Amino acid sequence: MKIKDTYFYKTFFSLAGIMALQNLIVFSVNLADNIMLGRFSEVAMSGVSLANQIQFLLQMLVNGAANGVAVIASQYWGKRQIDPIRKVFSAGFLLASGLSLLLGAVVIAFPQQVLFLLSDETAIVQTGAVYLRIMGFSYVIFAATNLLIALMRSVESVRIGFAVSLVALVVNIFLNYCLIFGNLGFPELGVKGAAYATVISRVAELLTAFVYVLCIDKKLKLRLKDFFSVEKVYMHDYIKTGVPIIMSGSSWGIAMTVQTAIIGRLGEAAIGANAIAAPIYQVISVLYSSSSNAAGVLIGKTVGEGDVPRVKQYSKKLQIMFVAIGLISCGILLASKNVILSFYDVSAETAALANTFLIILSITVIGSSYEAPCLCGIVSGGGDTQFVLKNDLIFMWGMVLPLSFLSAFVFQWPIPVTFFLLKSDQITKCAVAAVKVNRYKWIRQLTHE
Repeated sequence: MKIKDTYFYKTFFSLAGIMALQNLIVFSVNLADNIMLGRFSEVAMSGVSLANQIQFLLQMLVNGAANGVAVIASQYWGKRQIDPIRKVFSAGFLLASGLSLLLGAVVIAFPQQVLFLLSDETAIVQTGAVYLRIMGFSYVIFAATNLLIALMRSVESVRIGFAVSLVALVVNIFLNYCLIFGNLGFPELGVKGAAYATVISRVAELLTAFVYVLCIDKKLKLRLKDFFSVEKVYMHDYIKTGVPIIMSGSSWGIAMTVQTAIIGRLGEAAIGANAIAAPIYQVISVLYSSSSNAAGVLIGKTVGEGDVPRVKQYSKKLQIMFVAIGLISCGILLASKNVILSFYDVSAETAALANTFLIILSITVIGSSYEAPCLCGIVSGGGDTQFVLKNDLIFMWGMVLPLSFLSAFVFQWPIPVTFFLLKSDQITKCAVAAVKVNRYKWIRQLTHE
């Protein structure tokens, strides 16, 4: 069977393009926070960057719950069965809300204790704790918004994600300008101002998503009672399929937190350099993360339709596109790093180390752009959600973290060597991804008739 190229490319690029714009705006908000706080003070920038590692853990938990919904719902969408999509969403929504409430309560009650796990720099931790305690109140709001966006993504409605992120961008940057520096008659609140601005933007995001889903969307016609309408059979399906994705996301989030803790004990320059490099890399990573989400929807819908030959042909085309996206991402990162670094008012040591970190990331992003969409997009989207968890546990906890720990604290190798080891799994996973995807044992039906 020959794929109708027009349909394939139009569907993939329309999904990936809009999601890339959405993610670009989300990460640009973080980058804007970082640049503004970097001009306010280097300690403020580093403290908020440290606190945002907990936000990253939350994001991994929520994304896991959201992707669990999307994997199952996209297969039902291929069958054009609407009611099961609502039931699966309810299961994911309740689980994500519970996890985010728990994490939010911990950081509100013990912000300094949490951040001391990541760094022993007292000034940075105290500054970050101020930001983290306020941000804890937004965690459940963040979870609800992202579950709604994932639900809409699973039925190929991705424009709402872009609209939600655009609202957040406008609100956040305006309030940052007012509250961090005390402009337009507002008080100068510094780190507190950045936190208040972000919380308010999260509320604006949720309100925008609610209005669209409850009043505008015509595909699912979701109602408020559907948020809590759980049925045993769909909860069982969600736990079987979605929980491995949540566990994988949690494992990854915890691992990134451990990585931050390792870097956080290598000195202020390393912390500052990572605070600069991380959000820049996140902006570049939208290309492969959006292609991963688009591939998951496209593959999941086609599996739901029962067209296995077309699933196999799609996976081959997608792999070629992932490699191309990796090379493009590498070029963009190398071409833009010096310009972006010039925006920061930091020490020469921090700037030089940040430049080295970005060069390392420009290499590893090629691997990330292939292995992450292959495993999290094609394999998980096709129904095999447990493989990604097993693979992450082996590479991250069995290889990356032990080697990085030895490099930093036993052999005391140069900081760039430790940083490269922290990112090395993005290269080594490529071989596993290539073998797994091209065996096609990941094609599994997750739906009921």
